[in-house]
Amino acid sequence: MDARSHIADLAAFVTASPSSFHAASEAARRLAEAGFAEQRETDAFDDAPGGHYLVRDGAIIAWWVPEGADPASVGFRVVGAHTDSPGLKLKPRPSASAFGWQQAAVEIYGGPLPNQWLDRELGVAGRLVTRGGAQILVATPAWLRVPQVAPHLDRSVTENLYLDRQQHLKPVYSVGRPDLDLLALVADVAGLGASEIAGHDLCCYVTEAPAVFGPTGEFFASPRLDNLSSVHAGLTALLAADEGPDIAVLACFDHEEVGSASRSGGAGPLLEQVMRRIAGTLGVHGDGWHRMLARSSCISADAGHAVHPNYPHLHDPEHRPLPNGGPLLKHNANLRYTSDATSSALWRRACDAAGVPVQDFVSNNAVPCGSTIGPMTAERLGVVMCDVGIPLLSMHSTRELAGVRDPGWLADALAAYYAGA
Repeated sequence: MDARSHIADLAAFVTASPSSFHAASEAARRLAEAGFAEQRETDAFDDAPGGHYLVRDGAIIAWWVPEGADPASVGFRVVGAHTDSPGLKLKPRPSASAFGWQQAAVEIYGGPLPNQWLDRELGVAGRLVTRGGAQILVATPAWLRVPQVAPHLDRSVTENLYLDRQQHLKPVYSVGRPDLDLLALVADVAGLGASEIAGHDLCCYVTEAPAVFGPTGEFFASPRLDNLSSVHAGLTALLAADEGPDIAVLACFDHEEVGSASRSGGAGPLLEQVMRRIAGTLGVHGDGWHRMLARSSCISADAGHAVHPNYPHLHDPEHRPLPNGGPLLKHNANLRYTSDATSSALWRRACDAAGVPVQDFVSNNAVPCGSTIGPMTAERLGVVMCDVGIPLLSMHSTRELAGVRDPGWLADALAAYYAGA
Protein backbone atom coordinates (compact mmCIF):
# COMPACT_ATOMS: atom_id res chain seq x y z
CA MET A 1 0.00 0.00 0.00
CA ASP A 2 1.46 3.40 -0.98
CA ALA A 3 1.66 6.31 1.49
CA ARG A 4 -1.49 8.06 0.25
CA SER A 5 -3.57 4.90 0.32
CA HIS A 6 -2.26 4.04 3.78
CA ILE A 7 -3.12 7.53 5.10
CA ALA A 8 -6.62 7.33 3.63
CA ASP A 9 -7.12 3.94 5.30
CA LEU A 10 -5.68 5.25 8.59
CA ALA A 11 -8.14 8.17 8.43
CA ALA A 12 -11.00 5.72 7.93
CA PHE A 13 -9.78 3.60 10.85
CA VAL A 14 -9.56 6.63 13.17
CA THR A 15 -13.03 7.78 12.12
CA ALA A 16 -14.43 4.32 12.88
CA SER A 17 -12.68 4.29 16.28
CA PRO A 18 -13.96 7.14 18.47
CA SER A 19 -13.33 5.03 21.60
CA SER A 20 -11.05 2.16 22.57
CA PHE A 21 -14.03 -0.21 22.33
CA HIS A 22 -14.72 0.95 18.77
CA ALA A 23 -11.03 0.54 17.87
CA ALA A 24 -11.05 -3.07 19.06
CA SER A 25 -14.33 -3.68 17.24
CA GLU A 26 -13.09 -2.14 13.98
CA ALA A 27 -9.88 -4.18 14.14
CA ALA A 28 -11.97 -7.32 14.76
CA ARG A 29 -14.21 -6.49 11.80
CA ARG A 30 -11.21 -6.14 9.49
CA LEU A 31 -9.64 -9.35 10.76
CA ALA A 32 -12.87 -11.30 10.32
CA GLU A 33 -13.22 -9.90 6.81
CA ALA A 34 -9.70 -11.20 6.07
CA GLY A 35 -10.65 -14.70 7.27
CA PHE A 36 -9.37 -14.61 10.87
CA ALA A 37 -11.47 -16.69 13.26
CA GLU A 38 -12.85 -15.19 16.48
CA GLN A 39 -11.60 -16.91 19.63
CA ARG A 40 -13.82 -16.65 22.70
CA GLU A 41 -11.98 -16.75 26.02
CA THR A 42 -14.53 -19.16 27.48
CA ASP A 43 -13.91 -21.72 24.70
CA ALA A 44 -10.97 -24.06 24.26
CA PHE A 45 -8.37 -22.44 22.05
CA ASP A 46 -8.55 -23.37 18.38
CA ASP A 47 -5.43 -25.33 17.37
CA ALA A 48 -5.85 -24.75 13.64
CA PRO A 49 -3.07 -22.89 11.83
CA GLY A 50 -3.89 -19.50 10.37
CA GLY A 51 -5.46 -16.36 11.81
CA HIS A 52 -7.34 -15.89 15.07
CA TYR A 53 -8.38 -12.95 17.24
CA LEU A 54 -9.73 -12.34 20.73
CA VAL A 55 -11.45 -9.20 22.07
CA ARG A 56 -11.48 -8.29 25.75
CA ASP A 57 -13.28 -4.99 26.45
CA GLY A 58 -11.31 -2.26 24.61
CA ALA A 59 -8.36 -4.55 23.83
CA ILE A 60 -7.78 -6.99 21.01
CA ILE A 61 -5.13 -9.64 20.41
CA ALA A 62 -4.76 -11.25 17.00
CA TRP A 63 -2.34 -13.94 15.90
CA TRP A 64 -1.27 -16.05 12.95
CA VAL A 65 0.04 -19.58 13.48
CA PRO A 66 2.17 -20.75 10.52
CA GLU A 67 1.33 -24.03 8.85
CA GLY A 68 3.36 -26.86 10.36
CA ALA A 69 4.69 -24.78 13.27
CA ASP A 70 7.35 -26.86 15.06
CA PRO A 71 6.94 -26.62 18.86
CA ALA A 72 10.68 -27.21 19.27
CA SER A 73 11.71 -24.19 17.24
CA VAL A 74 8.84 -21.73 16.91
CA GLY A 75 8.67 -18.48 18.89
CA PHE A 76 6.44 -15.42 19.05
CA ARG A 77 6.89 -12.17 17.17
CA VAL A 78 4.72 -9.64 18.97
CA VAL A 79 3.75 -6.08 18.09
CA GLY A 80 2.24 -4.17 21.02
CA ALA A 81 0.20 -0.97 20.85
CA HIS A 82 -2.71 0.68 22.67
CA THR A 83 -6.24 1.64 21.67
CA ASP A 84 -6.95 4.45 24.16
CA SER A 85 -6.21 8.17 24.02
CA PRO A 86 -6.41 10.90 26.69
CA GLY A 87 -9.59 12.93 26.90
CA LEU A 88 -12.87 13.48 28.75
CA LYS A 89 -14.83 10.54 30.21
CA LEU A 90 -18.44 10.81 31.29
CA LYS A 91 -19.17 10.40 35.00
CA PRO A 92 -21.70 7.76 36.17
CA ARG A 93 -24.48 10.37 36.28
CA PRO A 94 -23.41 12.61 33.41
CA SER A 95 -26.27 15.14 33.32
CA ALA A 96 -25.75 18.46 35.10
CA SER A 97 -27.40 21.88 34.97
CA ALA A 98 -26.07 25.36 35.78
CA PHE A 99 -27.61 28.80 35.14
CA GLY A 100 -30.07 27.43 32.62
CA TRP A 101 -27.48 25.39 30.70
CA GLN A 102 -27.44 21.60 30.43
CA GLN A 103 -23.91 20.25 30.79
CA ALA A 104 -22.08 16.92 30.75
CA ALA A 105 -20.28 15.91 33.95
CA VAL A 106 -16.87 14.54 32.92
CA GLU A 107 -13.65 13.23 34.42
CA ILE A 108 -10.21 13.76 32.93
CA TYR A 109 -8.84 10.54 31.44
CA GLY A 110 -5.05 10.44 31.22
CA GLY A 111 -3.03 13.52 30.34
CA PRO A 112 -4.83 15.51 27.63
CA LEU A 113 -4.02 19.10 26.70
CA PRO A 114 -7.07 20.72 28.36
CA ASN A 115 -7.08 23.82 26.13
CA GLN A 116 -7.43 21.60 23.06
CA TRP A 117 -10.89 20.51 24.22
CA LEU A 118 -12.19 24.07 24.08
CA ASP A 119 -14.50 25.13 21.24
CA ARG A 120 -14.52 21.74 19.51
CA GLU A 121 -17.70 19.95 18.49
CA LEU A 122 -17.77 16.72 20.46
CA GLY A 123 -19.69 13.47 20.23
CA VAL A 124 -20.14 10.77 22.85
CA ALA A 125 -18.82 7.26 22.19
CA GLY A 126 -18.13 4.04 24.04
CA ARG A 127 -20.08 1.09 25.38
CA LEU A 128 -23.37 0.63 27.21
CA VAL A 129 -24.00 -2.45 29.32
CA THR A 130 -27.62 -3.46 29.84
CA ARG A 131 -29.15 -5.02 32.93
CA GLY A 132 -29.09 -8.31 31.07
CA GLY A 133 -25.32 -7.99 30.51
CA ALA A 134 -25.39 -7.16 26.79
CA GLN A 135 -22.65 -4.78 25.62
CA ILE A 136 -23.61 -2.30 22.92
CA LEU A 137 -21.29 0.17 21.22
CA VAL A 138 -22.63 3.64 20.58
CA ALA A 139 -21.42 6.88 18.99
CA THR A 140 -23.46 10.07 18.76
CA PRO A 141 -23.11 12.98 16.35
CA ALA A 142 -21.68 16.31 17.51
CA TRP A 143 -23.70 17.13 20.63
CA LEU A 144 -21.34 18.86 23.04
CA ARG A 145 -18.88 21.73 23.27
CA VAL A 146 -16.62 23.12 25.99
CA PRO A 147 -16.95 26.90 25.51
CA GLN A 148 -13.97 29.20 26.00
CA VAL A 149 -14.43 32.37 28.04
CA ALA A 150 -14.24 35.58 25.98
CA PRO A 151 -11.20 37.82 26.56
CA HIS A 152 -13.59 40.72 27.17
CA LEU A 153 -14.62 38.97 30.40
CA ASP A 154 -11.18 37.70 31.46
CA ARG A 155 -8.24 39.39 29.78
CA SER A 156 -5.78 37.06 31.50
CA VAL A 157 -6.73 34.23 29.11
CA THR A 158 -4.73 35.84 26.30
CA GLU A 159 -1.56 35.62 28.39
CA ASN A 160 -1.94 32.81 30.89
CA LEU A 161 -4.90 30.49 30.34
CA TYR A 162 -5.80 28.50 33.45
CA LEU A 163 -8.40 25.75 33.24
CA ASP A 164 -9.71 24.25 36.45
CA ARG A 165 -10.42 20.61 35.62
CA GLN A 166 -13.64 20.52 37.62
CA GLN A 167 -15.09 23.94 36.76
CA HIS A 168 -13.92 24.83 33.26
CA LEU A 169 -14.08 21.58 31.26
CA LYS A 170 -17.81 20.74 31.50
CA PRO A 171 -19.28 20.61 27.98
CA VAL A 172 -22.68 22.16 27.26
CA TYR A 173 -25.28 20.20 25.31
CA SER A 174 -28.50 22.20 25.65
CA VAL A 175 -30.03 25.31 27.18
CA GLY A 176 -33.34 25.66 29.00
CA ARG A 177 -34.08 21.92 28.71
CA PRO A 178 -33.56 20.28 32.11
CA ASP A 179 -35.74 17.42 30.88
CA LEU A 180 -32.99 16.32 28.46
CA ASP A 181 -31.07 13.60 30.27
CA LEU A 182 -27.78 12.99 28.48
CA LEU A 183 -27.58 9.27 29.24
CA ALA A 184 -31.16 8.78 28.02
CA LEU A 185 -30.25 10.58 24.78
CA VAL A 186 -27.23 8.29 24.28
CA ALA A 187 -29.36 5.24 25.06
CA ASP A 188 -31.88 6.30 22.46
CA VAL A 189 -29.15 6.41 19.79
CA ALA A 190 -28.35 2.81 20.74
CA GLY A 191 -32.01 1.82 20.52
CA LEU A 192 -32.34 1.39 24.28
CA GLY A 193 -34.34 2.94 27.08
CA ALA A 194 -32.47 4.69 29.87
CA SER A 195 -33.83 2.20 32.41
CA GLU A 196 -32.15 -0.66 30.53
CA ILE A 197 -28.64 0.69 31.13
CA ALA A 198 -26.80 -0.81 34.10
CA GLY A 199 -23.38 0.66 33.33
CA HIS A 200 -21.46 2.66 30.76
CA ASP A 201 -17.94 3.55 29.65
CA LEU A 202 -18.44 6.68 27.55
CA CYS A 203 -16.00 9.32 26.42
CA CYS A 204 -16.13 12.55 24.44
CA TYR A 205 -14.53 12.57 21.02
CA VAL A 206 -13.79 15.29 18.48
CA THR A 207 -16.02 14.88 15.46
CA GLU A 208 -13.82 16.78 12.97
CA ALA A 209 -12.51 14.39 10.34
CA PRO A 210 -8.78 13.70 9.80
CA ALA A 211 -7.19 15.60 6.91
CA VAL A 212 -4.09 15.75 4.73
CA PHE A 213 -2.83 19.33 4.42
CA GLY A 214 0.12 21.52 3.47
CA PRO A 215 1.13 23.05 0.11
CA THR A 216 2.59 19.71 -0.98
CA GLY A 217 0.19 17.54 1.02
CA GLU A 218 2.96 16.31 3.32
CA PHE A 219 1.15 16.56 6.68
CA PHE A 220 -1.64 14.57 8.28
CA ALA A 221 -3.80 16.01 11.08
CA SER A 222 -6.00 13.70 13.12
CA PRO A 223 -7.25 12.93 16.60
CA ARG A 224 -5.95 9.86 18.42
CA LEU A 225 -2.79 9.27 16.36
CA ASP A 226 -1.36 8.41 19.77
CA ASN A 227 -1.81 5.55 19.41
CA LEU A 228 -4.21 4.47 16.66
CA SER A 229 -1.38 5.12 14.19
CA SER A 230 0.40 2.10 15.69
CA VAL A 231 -2.74 -0.03 16.08
CA HIS A 232 -3.53 0.52 12.40
CA ALA A 233 0.08 -0.06 11.30
CA GLY A 234 0.27 -3.31 13.27
CA LEU A 235 -3.07 -4.48 11.90
CA THR A 236 -2.06 -3.58 8.34
CA ALA A 237 1.24 -5.41 8.81
CA LEU A 238 -0.36 -8.55 10.22
CA LEU A 239 -2.80 -8.74 7.32
CA ALA A 240 -0.16 -8.04 4.67
CA ALA A 241 2.91 -9.91 5.97
CA ASP A 242 4.24 -13.04 4.35
CA GLU A 243 4.03 -16.04 6.65
CA GLY A 244 7.15 -16.12 8.79
CA PRO A 245 8.82 -18.81 10.87
CA ASP A 246 7.21 -17.67 14.13
CA ILE A 247 3.72 -16.99 15.47
CA ALA A 248 2.85 -13.39 14.59
CA VAL A 249 0.93 -11.60 17.36
CA LEU A 250 -0.69 -8.17 17.46
CA ALA A 251 -1.56 -7.03 21.00
CA CYS A 252 -3.55 -3.79 21.24
CA PHE A 253 -4.20 -2.92 24.88
CA ASP A 254 -6.51 -0.43 26.57
CA HIS A 255 -5.69 1.96 29.45
CA GLU A 256 -2.07 2.76 28.53
CA GLU A 257 -2.76 6.46 29.11
CA VAL A 258 -3.65 5.78 32.76
CA GLY A 259 -0.95 3.26 33.65
CA SER A 260 -2.13 0.02 32.01
CA ALA A 261 -3.09 -1.60 35.33
CA SER A 262 -6.31 -3.28 34.23
CA ARG A 263 -7.51 -6.62 32.91
CA SER A 264 -7.29 -5.25 29.37
CA GLY A 265 -4.12 -3.18 29.92
CA GLY A 266 -0.52 -3.93 29.12
CA ALA A 267 0.35 -4.46 32.80
CA GLY A 268 -2.41 -7.04 33.12
CA PRO A 269 -2.37 -10.75 32.30
CA LEU A 270 -4.07 -10.66 28.89
CA LEU A 271 -1.08 -11.08 26.56
CA GLU A 272 0.59 -13.76 28.67
CA GLN A 273 -2.69 -15.66 29.03
CA VAL A 274 -3.26 -15.66 25.28
CA MET A 275 0.33 -16.63 24.47
CA ARG A 276 0.28 -19.49 26.99
CA ARG A 277 -2.97 -20.80 25.51
CA ILE A 278 -1.58 -20.55 21.97
CA ALA A 279 1.50 -22.47 23.12
CA GLY A 280 -0.80 -25.04 24.70
CA THR A 281 -2.43 -25.74 21.33
CA LEU A 282 1.05 -26.78 20.14
CA GLY A 283 1.58 -28.99 23.17
CA VAL A 284 4.08 -26.57 24.72
CA HIS A 285 4.04 -26.39 28.53
CA GLY A 286 6.43 -26.10 31.46
CA ASP A 287 10.05 -25.76 30.42
CA GLY A 288 8.99 -25.73 26.78
CA TRP A 289 7.07 -22.51 27.42
CA HIS A 290 10.16 -20.75 28.76
CA ARG A 291 12.25 -22.02 25.85
CA MET A 292 9.58 -20.65 23.52
CA LEU A 293 9.80 -17.22 25.19
CA ALA A 294 13.57 -17.30 24.80
CA ARG A 295 13.00 -17.55 21.02
CA SER A 296 10.53 -14.64 21.06
CA SER A 297 10.62 -10.86 20.72
CA CYS A 298 8.30 -7.88 20.91
CA ILE A 299 8.11 -4.48 19.24
CA SER A 300 6.31 -1.87 21.36
CA ALA A 301 4.84 0.56 18.82
CA ASP A 302 3.74 3.90 20.25
CA ALA A 303 3.90 7.40 18.81
CA GLY A 304 6.86 9.64 19.72
CA HIS A 305 7.98 13.22 19.32
CA ALA A 306 9.30 15.10 16.29
CA VAL A 307 11.51 18.08 17.02
CA HIS A 308 9.31 21.13 17.63
CA PRO A 309 10.64 24.17 15.73
CA ASN A 310 9.17 26.59 18.30
CA TYR A 311 10.53 24.66 21.30
CA PRO A 312 13.87 23.20 20.14
CA HIS A 313 15.38 23.56 23.63
CA LEU A 314 13.09 20.78 24.86
CA HIS A 315 14.71 18.23 22.53
CA ASP A 316 18.10 16.54 22.57
CA PRO A 317 20.45 18.64 20.44
CA GLU A 318 21.97 15.62 18.68
CA HIS A 319 18.70 13.76 18.02
CA ARG A 320 16.05 15.82 16.27
CA PRO A 321 13.71 13.60 14.23
CA LEU A 322 11.34 15.08 11.67
CA PRO A 323 8.04 14.03 10.10
CA ASN A 324 8.51 11.99 6.91
CA GLY A 325 11.97 10.97 8.06
CA GLY A 326 10.94 7.45 9.04
CA PRO A 327 9.72 5.73 12.23
CA LEU A 328 11.50 6.41 15.50
CA LEU A 329 13.68 3.95 17.37
CA LYS A 330 13.23 5.17 20.95
CA HIS A 331 16.03 5.00 23.52
CA ASN A 332 16.24 5.79 27.24
CA ALA A 333 19.12 4.96 29.59
CA ASN A 334 16.68 4.53 32.50
CA LEU A 335 14.62 1.99 30.51
CA ARG A 336 11.49 4.06 30.13
CA TYR A 337 11.86 2.66 26.61
CA THR A 338 13.12 -0.90 26.20
CA SER A 339 15.40 -0.57 23.17
CA ASP A 340 18.90 -1.96 23.70
CA ALA A 341 21.67 -2.99 21.34
CA THR A 342 20.14 -6.39 20.58
CA SER A 343 16.60 -5.18 19.97
CA SER A 344 17.78 -2.09 18.08
CA ALA A 345 19.61 -4.38 15.67
CA LEU A 346 16.41 -6.44 15.29
CA TRP A 347 14.43 -3.32 14.35
CA ARG A 348 17.08 -2.03 11.96
CA ARG A 349 17.11 -5.38 10.16
CA ALA A 350 13.36 -5.19 9.68
CA CYS A 351 13.58 -1.62 8.40
CA ASP A 352 16.43 -2.52 6.05
CA ALA A 353 14.41 -5.44 4.67
CA ALA A 354 11.44 -3.12 4.07
CA GLY A 355 13.51 -0.23 2.68
CA VAL A 356 12.35 2.02 5.53
CA PRO A 357 14.52 4.81 7.04
CA VAL A 358 15.05 4.90 10.82
CA GLN A 359 15.34 7.93 13.12
CA ASP A 360 16.75 7.66 16.63
CA PHE A 361 14.87 9.40 19.44
CA VAL A 362 16.27 10.16 22.87
CA SER A 363 14.94 12.75 25.32
CA ASN A 364 16.70 15.89 26.44
CA ASN A 365 18.34 15.00 29.76
CA ALA A 366 16.52 17.85 31.51
CA VAL A 367 13.07 16.82 30.22
CA PRO A 368 11.19 13.89 31.81
CA CYS A 369 10.74 10.92 29.50
CA GLY A 370 7.39 9.26 28.88
CA SER A 371 6.96 5.50 28.67
CA THR A 372 4.99 2.79 26.87
CA ILE A 373 3.71 -0.74 27.31
CA GLY A 374 7.26 -1.89 26.48
CA PRO A 375 8.83 -1.97 29.97
CA MET A 376 5.88 -3.77 31.57
CA THR A 377 5.79 -6.35 28.75
CA ALA A 378 9.52 -6.95 29.11
CA GLU A 379 9.11 -7.33 32.87
CA ARG A 380 6.23 -9.77 32.52
CA LEU A 381 7.50 -11.94 29.65
CA GLY A 382 11.28 -11.45 29.64
CA VAL A 383 11.45 -11.31 25.82
CA VAL A 384 13.70 -9.14 23.67
CA MET A 385 11.94 -5.75 23.39
CA CYS A 386 12.34 -2.43 21.61
CA ASP A 387 10.25 0.73 21.37
CA VAL A 388 9.35 2.39 18.08
CA GLY A 389 6.68 4.71 16.67
CA ILE A 390 5.97 7.53 14.26
CA PRO A 391 7.09 11.09 15.11
CA LEU A 392 4.32 13.56 16.02
CA LEU A 393 3.87 17.18 16.90
CA SER A 394 1.10 18.19 19.34
CA MET A 395 0.96 14.81 21.10
CA HIS A 396 -2.14 14.55 23.34
CA SER A 397 -3.83 17.32 21.41
CA THR A 398 -7.24 16.69 19.89
CA ARG A 399 -5.53 17.30 16.53
CA GLU A 400 -2.13 15.65 16.39
CA LEU A 401 0.22 16.15 13.43
CA ALA A 402 2.17 13.49 11.52
CA GLY A 403 3.95 13.19 8.21
CA VAL A 404 2.00 11.32 5.52
CA ARG A 405 4.84 8.83 4.85
CA ASP A 406 5.72 7.65 8.35
CA PRO A 407 2.58 5.58 9.17
CA GLY A 408 2.96 3.49 6.00
CA TRP A 409 6.66 3.03 6.62
CA LEU A 410 5.91 1.81 10.14
CA ALA A 411 3.48 -0.77 8.73
CA ASP A 412 6.04 -1.92 6.13
CA ALA A 413 8.74 -2.40 8.78
CA LEU A 414 6.37 -4.30 11.07
CA ALA A 415 5.37 -6.57 8.18
CA ALA A 416 9.04 -7.33 7.53
CA TYR A 417 9.50 -8.10 11.24
CA TYR A 418 6.54 -10.50 11.20
CA ALA A 419 7.93 -12.17 8.09
CA GLY A 420 11.16 -13.01 9.87
CA ALA A 421 13.56 -10.22 8.89
